[in-house]
Amino acid sequence: MQSYPWKHVWITGGSSGIGRELAVALHKAGVKVSVSARSADTLEALATEHEHIRGYPLDVTHEDAVGQTVAAIETERGPIDLAVLNAGFWELSDGNDLRLDLFKQSMDVNYMGVTNCLTPLVATMAGRGSGHVAVVASVAGYRGLPRSAYYGPTKAALNNLCESLQPDLNRRGVKLQVINPGFVRTPMTDKNDFPMPFLMEPSAAVSQILKGLAGERFEIAFPWQLVALLKFARILPISLYLWLMRTFVART
Repeated sequence: MQSYPWKHVWITGGSSGIGRELAVALHKAGVKVSVSARSADTLEALATEHEHIRGYPLDVTHEDAVGQTVAAIETERGPIDLAVLNAGFWELSDGNDLRLDLFKQSMDVNYMGVTNCLTPLVATMAGRGSGHVAVVASVAGYRGLPRSAYYGPTKAALNNLCESLQPDLNRRGVKLQVINPGFVRTPMTDKNDFPMPFLMEPSAAVSQILKGLAGERFEIAFPWQLVALLKFARILPISLYLWLMRTFVART
């Protein structure tokens, strides 16, 4: 059985997809896991199936509720050694029919939801001089992608946020990492009506995440083929990049 350095892990967005798969994998390795999501019924079912998993229903957009939940988890189950901030919202954008409510919901869940969690976590972890936080962003944050106007900017913001915080948190004993997955088969990606190159199964994604979390690299990014393509795209001149997006990607 694989062993990990964490006794207690908290995962947000843990009712399905990557979050659920990660919770189950850690549970099988003997780690105590606390899981949060909006669906109380789904969390209860998950906890019933796995004795070391306990659900804490939470909407990460509610700042006060997040602080109360972090306090309750640590009071009831002990210090959080690792927090994986995974709650997310995805909706395809259409440049001909932009919706302000979807811009707001994307930012509220994907970015502010993370900062709502980070604030109490950093306070408690830095106070004891140890802790580990992993923020789930996306390779969609590397550059602007067609149909990703709601989602991509929030993930770019998360990458920037983590880069900004890492030096300070490192000095205070808190390990911070950012996770940038590509396409993973989840309920979130099931709604996509376009080709998803290098699509991964959740189990394969979780294997990459656990390997990265146990290591020291700041960024955990996969699959390598898509990461390499998009990181190369970041250094292209903007005129060339936009031409490629218009010619080959936006039409798919």
